[in-house]
Amino acid sequence: MTSRCRDFVLSGRSWILRKARLHDRNSAGPVPRIRWAARVREAGAPLAIRPYRMHFTARLLSWTGSAVAPIGLAFAVLRIGGGPGALGVVLAASVVPQILLLLVGGIVADRLPRDRVMVWSNVVCAVAEAAAVLLLVSGTARVWHLVTMSAVCGAAGAFFTPAAGGIVVEVVPAELRHAANALLKIGQNTVKVAGPALGGVLVAVVGPGWALGWDALTFAVSALLFSRISLKAKTVKVRTGFTADLREGWDDFRSRRWLWVMVCQGAVVVPMWLAGYQLLGPVYGQRVLGGAAPWGVVVSGFTAGLVAGAALTLMWKPRQVGIVVCAGTGSMAVPLAAMATTVPLLVLVVATAMAGTGLAVSMTVWASLVQERIPADRLGRILSYSTLGQLLPVPFGYLLAGPASHLFGLRTTLATGALIITAAAIVPLAIAQVRGLCLTLEETKVADEAVSMARAER
Repeated sequence: MTSRCRDFVLSGRSWILRKARLHDRNSAGPVPRIRWAARVREAGAPLAIRPYRMHFTARLLSWTGSAVAPIGLAFAVLRIGGGPGALGVVLAASVVPQILLLLVGGIVADRLPRDRVMVWSNVVCAVAEAAAVLLLVSGTARVWHLVTMSAVCGAAGAFFTPAAGGIVVEVVPAELRHAANALLKIGQNTVKVAGPALGGVLVAVVGPGWALGWDALTFAVSALLFSRISLKAKTVKVRTGFTADLREGWDDFRSRRWLWVMVCQGAVVVPMWLAGYQLLGPVYGQRVLGGAAPWGVVVSGFTAGLVAGAALTLMWKPRQVGIVVCAGTGSMAVPLAAMATTVPLLVLVVATAMAGTGLAVSMTVWASLVQERIPADRLGRILSYSTLGQLLPVPFGYLLAGPASHLFGLRTTLATGALIITAAAIVPLAIAQVRGLCLTLEETKVADEAVSMARAER
């Protein structure tokens, strides 16, 4: 931890120590908590840690490219003569390798230094997209070229995701990880607001090929930044075989009831939300709201909620994680229910903002809980199993949503999705282990230590 970061933390601890002495005089009082002023100082403390700062900057840059790439890719496919079917194949090509290789990526993330895995994943994507850009600019690109590029990047993502999920544990002290996760979520969600607009401008001004070129450039620069994290040594040493690693990760995953129950919740909610909001939402916007413009306002409400939720978690560390995550999950039913009842546009925007806020809060506190509860040498594999469990049902959700809306009607399908999400949010709370999930507040630990120190000084 750098001296600047240490100053941030110690300023909060000194306040706790003073309060602890008062608390010791009146033991009936509550355990002292850090006030908002100290929390504000603590919120920016992770950025004083150089490896985390490199990681944060690289992720922020990479997210700008990822926000631009879908628009560039879509118009690139259309420009070379492909239709919606071809675009669907290109998009599917990025998902299938992730599903097939995600468990392998989790093992690699636990075996090798995570910063190296992230570097090479970005290098592979940069090279693949640069090759596609050259083909597009030269006018020789074909759909299969873009399918190949998409598949290569999807495969690289299967290795990057588990490594990136565990890097915070290695570079950030435990007392600052919640703030570190919140800062990352703020950056990601902020880019989601401005990224698509930037992508549209790039496509209009310089063409879809150069929009993909921007994504390739961000991958290359991010790889350079990740290389500067430079973890001193392997913190994880795995000496077993591949199959044994896979089995060990699975045994650890299934032994944690709270974990697989919440992953099952995600396996229900994620496809329902994506099918209802991303697929049927634009259809609702066209049929009911009157076109793309009002639906764009709805989407803006959701992204604004994402930013607000991430900012909230930067200042607020909820202790009852199970209840907070389930409440955040349940909020995602609100926009679907609002569309099913054809509420006014303003009410729908508020509903999507609520869902965005709830989603950001639940994702941030969940990341902090998993990092706290899962040993570092198994975190990559646990994250790969968790991600895979939620990713597998997504294609089925996309495939079934369209026929269901034709058979039962758009409003009925949306209402059913809202009911399913609500049920999935409530059911896990029937399990005491889920209700009791708590995030250990580091300042409470420090306060207990401070009380002991104050008593020892007597």
